[in-house]
Amino acid sequence: MNQALVLDEFRAARALLEGHFILTSGLRSPMYLQCARVLMDPKRADRLCAALAALVRQQVGEGIDLVVSPAMGGVVVGYEMGRQLGVPAIFVERVDGQFALRRGFEIPEGARCLMVEDVVTTGLSSRECIKVIEALGGKVVAGASLVDRSDGKADIGVPLVSLLRLDVPSYSPDNLPPELAALPAVKPGSRGLK
Repeated sequence: MNQALVLDEFRAARALLEGHFILTSGLRSPMYLQCARVLMDPKRADRLCAALAALVRQQVGEGIDLVVSPAMGGVVVGYEMGRQLGVPAIFVERVDGQFALRRGFEIPEGARCLMVEDVVTTGLSSRECIKVIEALGGKVVAGASLVDRSDGKADIGVPLVSLLRLDVPSYSPDNLPPELAALPAVKPGSRGLK
């Protein structure tokens, strides 16, 4: 599946949004890719994750034992990637602001893990997730995401395989271009909601 087809999937799901968005990182952007809308259709999730799994097999190879994702955004894509790769899928979630493994999930010592995200922007959540995996004895062989908003610039410490790579600008809140500053800011993500 090429990048144009992936963008078509986002458009068809009304998941390619334009406006003034507050990203999880706190940065601002004129574009937001709402993966929850894309993944709410099981057939679309199957198509996209089958294509991503094929890229992972091509670039990383076989031998992945476990998929681990950061909650909230990575849960659905992580589950579907586990299904596509034929391995279990678990997730880390925030406890007092830090990622932790809960719900009886375990990472076997030496397990070859694939960290899976929906969207990578700065790579912070990916790095935090990888840190937990490694602290619990897993070996992270690569990361995977539906979307890499950094167009390959985000360093997550391991190779990152992405279905869609975009160079989407992001700005600090105190350095917005005038056209973005003129729009009301919206926070579509889940982190920091009360």
